[in-house]
Amino acid sequence: MRRSPDLLLREVASQVGITERAVQRIVSELEEAGVLSREKVGRRNRYSLTLSVPLRHPLESNKSVGDLLELVG
Repeated sequence: MRRSPDLLLREVASQVGITERAVQRIVSELEEAGVLSREKVGRRNRYSLTLSVPLRHPLESNKSVGDLLELVG
């Protein structure tokens, strides 16, 4: 997995192959779920993951976001 903390949402959308609007919606949903937190740095937003948040599906709720990222990383 490529780690690029300074990517713009527009660049994420391009790399993933979805619209910038879709990325904004996904980021908002992850913020609401407590998976992401946003910090304003100048004119940009910097996002941080909360790795300890459990996965939402009942069958995977014993695993965390961090566990998932270890698998795909």
